Amino acid sequence: MYKISRHKRLVSVRFGRTLLFDDVQSYTIALYADPEFDPTFSEIVDLSVVEELVMTPEETMKLADLADPFSPGAKRAFIAQTDMQIRAARMHQLLRNDEVNIRIFGSIQEAEAWIESATPQHALTLIKGQSRIRT
Repeated sequence: MYKISRHKRLVSVRFGRTLLFDDVQSYTIALYADPEFDPTFSEIVDLSVVEELVMTPEETMKLADLADPFSPGAKRAFIAQTDMQIRAARMHQLLRNDEVNIRIFGSIQEAEAWIESATPQHALTLIKGQSRIRT
């Protein structure tokens, strides 16, 4: 279901034709239990073959707020091509309130290029005991 590359600091997951709440929940539970997983890793979520999304609004919010194993600021790329796929990815982006580090792409190549690009725009930097946002 998913693959972790410690070298690239990347988790990749591809969901099937029907995406259920249980599929995403099982994925997050597996990540939490995986000793190779680091919450600061980037993620590529491939939704390109998903044809049906079976999830209530309550389940969607639960996944975005409670079950998300990634740290705020981790780069997250969604591969989405159909309107339904794009809406699903956009809903996650909105619920996480992060349009900087969560992006939607039409291809895996675009997503990988963005993941491999420079660090997120709003990286927290410590300077002489003070924190500041670097842009």
